[in-house]
Amino acid sequence: MQNSTMNSTPIPAIGEGKRGENGHIGYLLRQAYAAYRIRMEQALRESGLTLPQFSVLTMLAAYPTASGAELARLSLLTPQTMSVIVANLERAGIVSREPHKLHGRIQVIHITKAGTAVLSRCKLAVQSVENALLTDVNARDEKVVRRWLVSIAK
Repeated sequence: MQNSTMNSTPIPAIGEGKRGENGHIGYLLRQAYAAYRIRMEQALRESGLTLPQFSVLTMLAAYPTASGAELARLSLLTPQTMSVIVANLERAGIVSREPHKLHGRIQVIHITKAGTAVLSRCKLAVQSVENALLTDVNARDEKVVRRWLVSIAK
């Protein structure tokens, strides 16, 4: 346990007390995500991309020509945040935008050649983080975990 400098109540380490297996499931999910995010940001640091930018590029590669609104939904970001991310990626030459052929107000976003190269480097950089998540999980349990996470999201 860790001592708190503000009061005499000891703060449990991750894995202990309410930060362990007896904790609230929502808190444990948030705690796990925070650890995942820190590791991913460290892995992406050399690329110059943020985790949200990497997420946007990953979704754009999976769903080419998505609009900003569609990318926002896919990347779990607000449209306003997506607008800023796309503008920054465009300025860096990683994506380009063009008006939709039928709906001129909708901007279709494409990954550029440079963006594809950046995304490839980023995927290699984060691969060890992704693999580490499943180190102690067998294939059957991984399938259960994936199904459970998707069911929560639904």
